[in-house]
Amino acid sequence: MKQEEVSLQKIKKEDIHSLWEISYGPAADLEWTKWNGPYFNDPILTWEEYKNGFGKDSVDNEMRRSILLGEKQVGMVTAYWEDGSLRRWLEVGIVIYDSSLWKKGIGRRALKQWLTILFDQEKELEHIGFTTWSGNQRMMKLGEQVGMKEEGRIRKVRFWENKFYDSMKYGVIRKEWKENLS
Repeated sequence: MKQEEVSLQKIKKEDIHSLWEISYGPAADLEWTKWNGPYFNDPILTWEEYKNGFGKDSVDNEMRRSILLGEKQVGMVTAYWEDGSLRRWLEVGIVIYDSSLWKKGIGRRALKQWLTILFDQEKELEHIGFTTWSGNQRMMKLGEQVGMKEEGRIRKVRFWENKFYDSMKYGVIRKEWKENLS
């Protein structure tokens, strides 16, 4: 059986409603919210909140892409400057909204593409990383699968469901990434 292609696409205005549908809409699988920093207690966004906030901010944003499986939107990758205008510390995020698509290599393929795009786009950048929590074993494993290293662990700072977890930092430097690709 042929594996469907995973690709990243810049987000256009006409993509916003379908992204909201799969992330927060009435039929959305909200399992992803239990793993994507659940300790922040982020709200489930209505269509109005999404289209006027995160959705609107995503259109033509070089730091956000939609993840496609074949022709179907299934998730999103993001990036942001941890150090603001200094632009030396880039963090990424990734989410596959439908949990039935987890453990199929989609996230791994998407994250590899995203890291390559970002290193190509940001010629002076030497490091890309992400932050997760020790309760999200899949995200930690994903980082390792694409060649990132655990770079930091801040112990017992994430509190979720009456339990403390560690904040986990993963990263890769440009030279390692290039070697990883060859």
